[in-house]
Parts: sequence; structure tokens; C-alpha cells
Amino acid sequence: MAAGPVYVPLTLPGERVRARREGDRAEAVEILSPSADRVDPACRHFGHCGGCALQHWASAPYLDWKGEQVRFVLGKERLDTEILPTFASPPGSRRRLALHARKGGKGAPVRLGFKERRSWSLVDIEECPISDPRLVAALPALRALAEPFLEHPKSAPTLHVTWTGTGLDVDVTGIERKSGGLSADARMRAAEAASAGDMARVTLAGETVYQLRQPVVRLGPALVALPAGAFLQATPQAEAAMAEMAVEAVQGAKRVADLYCGVGTFTFRLAQVASVLAADAAGPAIAALRAAIATAPGLKPIEAETRDLSRRPVTAAELGKIDAVVFDPPRAGALEQTREIAASKASRVVAVSCNPATFARDARVLVDAGFTLERLRPVDQFLWSPHVELVAVFSR
Repeated sequence: MAAGPVYVPLTLPGERVRARREGDRAEAVEILSPSADRVDPACRHFGHCGGCALQHWASAPYLDWKGEQVRFVLGKERLDTEILPTFASPPGSRRRLALHARKGGKGAPVRLGFKERRSWSLVDIEECPISDPRLVAALPALRALAEPFLEHPKSAPTLHVTWTGTGLDVDVTGIERKSGGLSADARMRAAEAASAGDMARVTLAGETVYQLRQPVVRLGPALVALPAGAFLQATPQAEAAMAEMAVEAVQGAKRVADLYCGVGTFTFRLAQVASVLAADAAGPAIAALRAAIATAPGLKPIEAETRDLSRRPVTAAELGKIDAVVFDPPRAGALEQTREIAASKASRVVAVSCNPATFARDARVLVDAGFTLERLRPVDQFLWSPHVELVAVFSR
């Protein structure tokens, strides 16, 4: 028998369980003494679907636990700060889903849903309490859309679905390319299914298959026409909460850098209080940001640049006239860019992160350069999952 702790999914702290051990993991067979914090899960698919892991935990201890996960990671880098209460995205708020499609049995309809726990098989979902109800209502139309993309037996399509201000935007990936991609007949059937489902746009790895309307989202005061496959925060509530904290932190700055800006999640809100230098590696996102400036008159000047910040970070010299920096990097963090921020004259920094571990590593660089980590708010954007995001404010 392996030494050390054993992870038992779908259990809670303090519970006594009978479990079947598999190395350093186990599967609960019976809950002998349930926690007082155990609640009935909100979804019929819970326990079978791999999308949610913590629906059975009452809200208050669940959110406290997320805050403690952040505190634990900070401790590894000898960092301490005020950790504000975790911001909680409400049920029914997810506007983005990645749905896997597979052929059903002989004569059976297409299966569409999430992967099972610890399996490549699919749970054909009928409900999803984390998702915007309009996405759930669109599931039949999305199943019909998926069917033409399954024409090749080796295709395993994933439908990246976003609810926008003009309807569903769907980008499909995972199509077998060696066979020549999607046939003309399949494209026609996909377009017909998209039309029947009143979808705004369907793209195949960024290439337009069908478009009735341009997918548009509001980011603060601006209306942004989304490029195909563009990154967007998973819930508008979390986006607004993170942006509010960032804008509050840079009050008084005359010039702000918004690094890893994407399509302008923070840019347009920041430009209500200061001029903004925005940079991101995604050219289509920067083009969309520039085009959207005209939809929000009265903003401070915005300068947007396409730039791979991991390979060519904005240097300390280039940040010479920047008073505050906001940065929202991918999961790998922004070590090289953080070093340049640390060497700059900026006196205020707001870090947004989807990975507390790389945030803590980068935060250590800023603290060693004389910054104080003033406060941090965990953000529960991916409800009922172990995943936690955060916004943190530094000053010197």
C-alpha cells in the first residue's frame, strides 16, 4: 500500500468514507459520516459528468476553501496580504462552453456534452446549471449542428460555444484534416443547421462556415465585434468584478499599460480614467479592439499594439511614462514581462491571473523590487470546480 495521503473525489473535509484505493487515489464506495456542509447537487449529471467536482459543498465553506488555496500558494513564495472574500459567479452565468460531439449508436442522435470523470466517454447532457439558460436551450440546435462535422470517422469535434449580444457564436475544432477537411455537402448541412438554430456565426478553426450576424459583446462602454475563436472571460459577472477592481486601483494614473489585453476586456474601462497602451500577441484581437474604439466616444486615447509579450515584453524603458500596469497573462504567467515591470518606474500594478502558482512566482519578483502586495481577491469564475482565479493590487 502506498504511503501518504489519498485523494478521494466527491468527498468533503471531515467525512468518514469507505473507499476503494487505487494508488494515491480512491473512489468513495459509501459515505459513512457525511459532513454538515454536504448539500444536494444542483445537477442530475453530477458525479458522472467530469465538468463539476464540488456541487455537493455548501457555498460558504466552498468559497472559503478557494481563498485558502490562494493563501497556501502565496505562502510557498513567502507572500502575505489581505485576502478579500472570494467573488462568486452565480449559477446560470457561464457564457462559454466547450462541448464535445460524438456519433450515437446506429440510428441514434449525436451525443453532445462533457467528458465523464476519469474517462474519454461523453455524458450526453440535458441540463447544466452553471451555464446561461440560453446555452442550455440551444443544446438541441447544437446537436444538429454537430452532425455534419462527424462525417469522417476520425473526427472528434469540439464546439466552442459563446453566447454573445447577437446570439450564438460557435467555433469548431477537432476535425480530421488528412481527409481534406469538411466536404462541401457537410458544409452546406452545417450552414442549414446553423440557420435553423438562428446562430450568429459558425466557424471551423477560425474559417467561416456560416454567418448571419456579427457576434458582438459589450466590454465596458465599447461594443466589440469578436474575431472567431477569440478569448472571452467565462462569465460577464466575474469580468465586471475584476475590471472594477482594476479601474479602482489605477485611479489617478495618467497613462496605463494593459498587457495581454485580448479584445479589450479591461482596456475600454481603463480608458475611461486614463490613456492606455494595450498590447497582445493575437493580431485579430488587437484589430477588433482598434475597431471598437469608435463605438465608445469620450474615452482617453488608446494605443493598441500586436506584440508577443512572452518573447518581446514591453521593456522598462518603454514603460518609462507609464504610471500603472494591468496584466492578465495565460496560465504560464508572465515572468519576463514581470521583470520589466519590476524594473520600470510604474508605481501601481494590477495582476489578473487564472493560475495562482504562476501568479505567486511573478508576484515575488514585484515584491523583491520594492512593491507591496496590498490586497487580493480570489475569483470563482468556474463554479463548482477546484479552479480559482484572482485579481491583486501592488504599489510602491
